[in-house]
Amino acid sequence: MSASRLRLLAASCLGGLLISAGAPAAEPDDERFDCRTLAQLEVPTTAQQWFERSLWAGHCYQYNAHAVRIGLDGVRTLTISHDVHDGIERGVASYLDGPPVVFERRGRVGRLGMSGEDGEAPASPIGIAERAGKLYRLQLGGEERIANRRVLRLDISPLDSFRYGHRLWLDQATGLTLKQSLLDETGRPLETFQLTTLEQPRLHQGEIRLDRQREAPTDPWRLDWLPDGFIAQPADTRSARHGEGVTHRLYSDGLATLSLFVSPVDEVELLAPGLHRLGVSNAAVRHRDLGGQPRQLVVMGELPPRVLLRVADSLVWETP
Repeated sequence: MSASRLRLLAASCLGGLLISAGAPAAEPDDERFDCRTLAQLEVPTTAQQWFERSLWAGHCYQYNAHAVRIGLDGVRTLTISHDVHDGIERGVASYLDGPPVVFERRGRVGRLGMSGEDGEAPASPIGIAERAGKLYRLQLGGEERIANRRVLRLDISPLDSFRYGHRLWLDQATGLTLKQSLLDETGRPLETFQLTTLEQPRLHQGEIRLDRQREAPTDPWRLDWLPDGFIAQPADTRSARHGEGVTHRLYSDGLATLSLFVSPVDEVELLAPGLHRLGVSNAAVRHRDLGGQPRQLVVMGELPPRVLLRVADSLVWETP
């Protein structure tokens, strides 16, 4: 099993909240969200309203912070920053201990779903909050103090056994998530990420761009099973790390995301079939004859292992 190969796959998996982008030229029909409206909104009163506010805050506030990540592989500290320039977000995370790693993400606010499935695809904060209310139980907890700021706890519990739970601690002044935990099926924390200092968060005084409407790509295969609520994500998954015959697709329910790679075996490094763990993520690897040739399937995400195996086994190649 090549752990380094799985790390490369994990690094290429994009979430549904932020769409990777270069430096796109402004287009007259760009859809935008004015971050200044957040300062004019009334204080949320329900768990779902707080959740949506936190998602928009994560896009609209500019800040620098120190944080700690506690996971199955130990404790690591890092610095993070988030800013907005010409409507494009840029986030950078730099680890301060262990192997030197820097992650940078730059792009527009994503959409939850393809435009051709249910009409227009909503901006991800709106779509995620609406979908979460149908797939999870959202409940407000008590007030606490984190990073010397008053926070409100938000518990997000799945309504089935196909996904993990979440617990968020939201800054009452800005809506920013100051702490979050991923919880397994027994409620045990798998990973906790917490800001230890938040330096003068500033609301962006302008607009942020939304990703354009995207139609679903045409694939020669289909998935016969996905957990309820998971839909294909309109993320650009092309990468120089992959061969031309490698297909990468993302599926998400708004909170949980799984990434699927379908590859001819002669174009990729072969991984051992079965289940593998990479931090809090799991990966299911299958070798199957599909479309007249042997292919490697990799399904990975922060989901119960049996879910990833079932998705991998449900892939059916369409006969022309």
